Amino acid sequence: MKIRHENSTDKNVISEIEYAAFKNHPQHESGAEPVEHQIVERLRDAGDLTLSLVAEFDGLPVGHIALSPAVVGEDLDGWFLLGPVGVVPSRQGRGIGSALVRAALDCMREQGAAGVVLVGESGFYRRFGFKCLPTLSYPGVPEQYVLALPFGDRLPCGDIKAHEAFGQDV
Repeated sequence: MKIRHENSTDKNVISEIEYAAFKNHPQHESGAEPVEHQIVERLRDAGDLTLSLVAEFDGLPVGHIALSPAVVGEDLDGWFLLGPVGVVPSRQGRGIGSALVRAALDCMREQGAAGVVLVGESGFYRRFGFKCLPTLSYPGVPEQYVLALPFGDRLPCGDIKAHEAFGQDV
């Protein structure tokens, strides 16, 4: 498996990966169409797709991860929101998602980020050092799904405000 930065020819395949990954995901109500591919497209169109990595297996793209800027409380810079991360269904459960998360976190550390926040399953993300913090929240999301990984002593405090591509009011 190879993990690389998105290139100019990846736009459609990334949308296909994210759509397929979330097509029958339990987080979507029965019959609801996934929107994760549209989030990536809107972030890219706005110039706010900070990091976009593609996982390839035998030369074929099979996974994708995105990070974008996030405001955390009064902290206007340095924090990034992880997501979406998707792997085509036929390759799920083989460590591709984990490898994408590790590579993305390494890239963000190298870029000098304060840290990464996300909304997701703590059972999956704790292995990378993410944890729930009592000082952090995401409006409308139960606290057990709001996670952070600070890269230094600066702890996130307040509401996470994601890019408008996520459909959240900022």
